[in-house]
Amino acid sequence: MSTKKKKSKPAAEKAAEEKKPELEKAETAAKKPAEKPLKEKQPEPEKKEILEELLKPEETIEAEGGEMSESLIMVRNLEKHYGDLHALDGVSMNIEKGEVVVIIGPSGSGKSTFLRSLNLLEMPTSGEIIFEGVNMLDKHVDINVHRQKMGMVFQHFNLFPHMTIMKNVTIAPMKLLKKSREEAEEKAHELLRRVGLDDRAQSYPSQLSGGQKQRIAIVRALCMEPDVMLFDEPTSALDPEMVGEVLDVMKSLAKEGMTMAVVTHEMGFAKEVADRVVFMADGKILETGSPEEIFSNPKTEKAKQFLASVLS
Repeated sequence: MSTKKKKSKPAAEKAAEEKKPELEKAETAAKKPAEKPLKEKQPEPEKKEILEELLKPEETIEAEGGEMSESLIMVRNLEKHYGDLHALDGVSMNIEKGEVVVIIGPSGSGKSTFLRSLNLLEMPTSGEIIFEGVNMLDKHVDINVHRQKMGMVFQHFNLFPHMTIMKNVTIAPMKLLKKSREEAEEKAHELLRRVGLDDRAQSYPSQLSGGQKQRIAIVRALCMEPDVMLFDEPTSALDPEMVGEVLDVMKSLAKEGMTMAVVTHEMGFAKEVADRVVFMADGKILETGSPEEIFSNPKTEKAKQFLASVLS
């Protein structure tokens, strides 16, 4: 019995030593599968970038407003319902950087609703608004940040009556853009000179004419250094003799390359300044084209009737 016990111990040790190389190989082999996925993961970010690049054309769609590419603003199938009223009915349109788009059509056609939807002053029922690559209707997007890049000029001037003109045009840049008073006022004087109203910087809105107030409203929007200007019938509340001075400011902006979307009944302005004219009726875009195409050769009966009434 004692002899067997003495022999068994060395035999076990010898067997363990013989199996040691095999165990080491097994351990090495066991490590390899863990290293393989790590090597495969290395190019993943690069693959992702390539895939994103390849998928970019998917964002190009054919719409009533033309072919959509990497535009400053892309609108897709926009809907807006007020109860049973269908104010916007599947509106799709793009606005390119530096382009002047003039939107015309009869009252109640959805023009102002569309324009106000671009910066979400009107919240669409459905659809997409892509501004500078960002979906404005994404619930995670800070609307106010992107809205600052869209200057808006309304029919009515909406100036603060208790503030001087200088205060009216500098309060937003100081509060929202965090500009110093000196910086904001320097920019304001520059723009006020541009519209011929620098001498009214310390006046109050009640001391100005309608045309002057609207020019101040344009300056107020420009002080925010927007990437696009939206004009919602900016001359409709003005006396006829004051219309020209506002349109002159808008024409100068267009010449300098400002991206603009303009809702207006001023057909002369549309003919002279627009890169593209969009005709809307019943909440839809019925025609779009160059000023010459729309005014000289309208294709739909509604466009013909509308232009006949406003150009006669």
